Amino acid sequence: MANQTEQVVLLDEHLKPSGVADKAAIHTGETPLHLAFSCHISDAEGRVLVTRRALNKLTWPGVWTNSACGHPAPGEEMADAVRRRVRYELGLELEDLKLVLPDFRYRAVDASGIVENEFCPVYTALAVGEPDPKDDEVAEYRWVRPSDLQAAATAAPWAFSPWIVLQLQALEQLS
Repeated sequence: MANQTEQVVLLDEHLKPSGVADKAAIHTGETPLHLAFSCHISDAEGRVLVTRRALNKLTWPGVWTNSACGHPAPGEEMADAVRRRVRYELGLELEDLKLVLPDFRYRAVDASGIVENEFCPVYTALAVGEPDPKDDEVAEYRWVRPSDLQAAATAAPWAFSPWIVLQLQALEQLS
């Protein structure tokens, strides 16, 4: 995957596909709206997997975030994209994949000035096995109780990606 040019699906303001672009080329200070996803993975004990973004990441390096996120390839089913990305980043297979926030959308600006501008449905799933993350994607990971994650993101939102802070707020409203 790393040797291939990753393509993202561009969206218009009505969230309809409007084209395809190279992922690396569009993530700038003017990033157009595009399709993405996030996944929050739990284990059999009910703990959630949080990951710390690798230090070589272009945006938000070294911050804690949800289990995995990524972009579906043009024409790829979202559930297939989630499973593909989780397998690639974390070496995990998933069970019980569920769409929990179908309308999540956010825009955030990294300290470097690079913008994330995503329509980003949020999924939950159960892990099959233990993570074996790729070093260029994940610096470290932890299994934590959801209440502890919520408390940490509330107390120190700067230590987390902006999307997980917003997702945790939205997920808390669902319960």
